[in-house]
Amino acid sequence: MARIAFIGLGIMGSPMAVHLHNAGHRVVGYNRTAAKAAPLVEAGGTAAASIAEAVADADVVALMVTDTPDVVDVLTGGGGVFETARPGTLVIDFSTIRPDTAARLAEQARARGLRMVDAPVSGGEAGARDATLSIMVGGTEEDFAAARPVLDVVGRTVVHVGPSGAGQTVKAANQLVVAGNLALLAEALVFLEAHGVDAATAVEVLRGGLAGSAIMEHKAAKMIDRSFDPGFRLELHHKDLGIVTSAAREAGVVLPLGALAAQLVAAARAGGDGALDHSALFRTVARLSGRD
Repeated sequence: MARIAFIGLGIMGSPMAVHLHNAGHRVVGYNRTAAKAAPLVEAGGTAAASIAEAVADADVVALMVTDTPDVVDVLTGGGGVFETARPGTLVIDFSTIRPDTAARLAEQARARGLRMVDAPVSGGEAGARDATLSIMVGGTEEDFAAARPVLDVVGRTVVHVGPSGAGQTVKAANQLVVAGNLALLAEALVFLEAHGVDAATAVEVLRGGLAGSAIMEHKAAKMIDRSFDPGFRLELHHKDLGIVTSAAREAGVVLPLGALAAQLVAAARAGGDGALDHSALFRTVARLSGRD
């Protein structure tokens, strides 16, 4: 069993760290808001007062933080992982960040005698809680093999998709597809309700046909019930779509539908819905038809 430092014990990281502890690993957690380590401590894990304390004796350092600058700071800042981890330590970044930054950080890790994989996840809070996440992994075959025992504890679908940065590229594509599906599902429900059709009944039959999707399975009821407690905050999806549009521009790729979805998500955030679940995109789509 590995000694794991888990940095970032928020809505996703906390249940993931608890799963790793329950699997028999020795988990030391760190979060800037110390109270968020409580679930791990209650499960029998340990809380550290600093990143340096968490990673001092770690075989594996796992990160689940919010954005690219946060990952850079945790890894390269004073007292950060690159400065304090022992040579040979494996760094697993579960965060969603820019692909080019992930590749650059992996190079810096290797220069310091560390190993690193980018391993962003899909599945939201429910996937983290139920250990059913989909994990797309970038890095070398050897580092992926070393990370696999950790990844298999928290994920159901774990796939090595290519070299460093490839995991983040696949995650960006995932977020592009999810945003487009959310927007179209919202439009379909507004359309159905405008014609007086019972939306829940309609979704039941749509789910069984070609229109069925994981988005419909998990998000339609939230839209119909107007229940938007966050499983994945809309403001985070806004951040992810910024990564998509930036990476697409750098590659010379045109994403006309993706650009529209990104603008709808941006409008929802600007309208005050950023802290809600990303299914709250429905509210913005409905407002466009005067049906909020």
